[in-house]
Amino acid sequence: MTERVRETFASRLGTLMTIVGVALGLGNVWRFPYMVGKFGGAAFVMFYVLVSIVIGVPALMAEFALGRHTRRGPLGAFAGGGLPFGKQVGWFFFLIVIAATGYYTAVIGWVLYYAVGQVVLVFVPTFNSAAVLPPESGFVLESFVLQMLCTSAVIASCAVVVHRGLRSGIEKASTLIVPALLVVILVLMARSLTLPGAMAGVRWYILKVRWSDLNANVMVAAIGHAIFSLSLGGTFMVVYGSYLDESENLMRPAVWTVVGDTGSSLLAGFAVIPAVFALGLEPTSGPGLIFSTLPKVFVAIPFGWLFGLLFFAGLFGAGYLSDVGAFEVLVAGLTDNTKMSRGRAVILTSVAIFLIALPPTINNHIFVPWDLTFGSGMQTLGALVAVLTVGWCIDRSTALKQLSPVDGPTIPMWLFYWIRFGIPLAIITAGVWWLLSNVTGTVTAA
Repeated sequence: MTERVRETFASRLGTLMTIVGVALGLGNVWRFPYMVGKFGGAAFVMFYVLVSIVIGVPALMAEFALGRHTRRGPLGAFAGGGLPFGKQVGWFFFLIVIAATGYYTAVIGWVLYYAVGQVVLVFVPTFNSAAVLPPESGFVLESFVLQMLCTSAVIASCAVVVHRGLRSGIEKASTLIVPALLVVILVLMARSLTLPGAMAGVRWYILKVRWSDLNANVMVAAIGHAIFSLSLGGTFMVVYGSYLDESENLMRPAVWTVVGDTGSSLLAGFAVIPAVFALGLEPTSGPGLIFSTLPKVFVAIPFGWLFGLLFFAGLFGAGYLSDVGAFEVLVAGLTDNTKMSRGRAVILTSVAIFLIALPPTINNHIFVPWDLTFGSGMQTLGALVAVLTVGWCIDRSTALKQLSPVDGPTIPMWLFYWIRFGIPLAIITAGVWWLLSNVTGTVTAA
């Protein structure tokens, strides 16, 4: 098969916006605030920031290195990196990405419906945005149809961008959306912080650190969320690493990705949590914090529909770029490993994602396990396999060359050994604890 010329990023700004854009997602604006609420506030926040730096930066470097070394996404990268059964592992994660992208795209569809709903509410006060959400059990035709319509719209918009390729499509869209998203978050943060009583939320969120709250469950949750939020998992960052120029110092995009992703999570927390406290609502309401609790805030404040529109439009933009990244993983996998054209790969990917989105949108009894399995669980497994491939399967001198800056000093050996030993141990420990505490129930938090 004739080797295709590998497209690379057009500029350093575009590189950073694209990689930060795929790391930004529902994890920042939807998942992070409710995780903070669920796991007790400031102590979780402090440990999450630490984990993002200590584990996130070197793990991103490893995934970038794997992609750049092999010039392939996950379908070819694990085999090219020398991982035993690497081809089969690549196909396994390819299928996992399809399953994960299906339910993730459906959630972005919920967000789209809520954004439109904020405008409709001005004219139809009885409009129910929650009608798009799946029921707890059973089957509701209205919810299912609305989800399919919104999911189709998201899939079509992703397909248009991905079909245009890296530079003309993904990089250009990321360069426009990421700065706009930052502006939206800053506007919402300013409004939230100026509400009467907001400072109680600030104290609980970032200032009132109770280290006694930092038990094993909280630490495991912080590690898992950092992996989820940074889009680690041996997929997204591997394929974007394959587009990095050989002269790029991998430390730079890794650090800026952590800064952009973690910083946006913290800002999103300032936009959500003080407002929740100001209205006397419950910050520990879990995943419903965004879709059930926060709309009550918008109803209660002047011009709330406008701030609601900004919030859900921003949330849509964040999730959309991650979804584009998922599409690119799949499309690149097909074009790299078959004779399929990019256009046909985009069509096949779009159809597969639509079909796989159907089961988890029936009800929450299907959706929640689907999320835990194909999102949190398999993403953590993918991150583990990626760092093991770089640390143990790629020749050490080759790995060090990829991880080190061109014409610069070799990275410190302690950093390489941290990638080889420390990060896998941390991920395995977190995974085992999660299984014992949340699945088997054989241990409890300290």
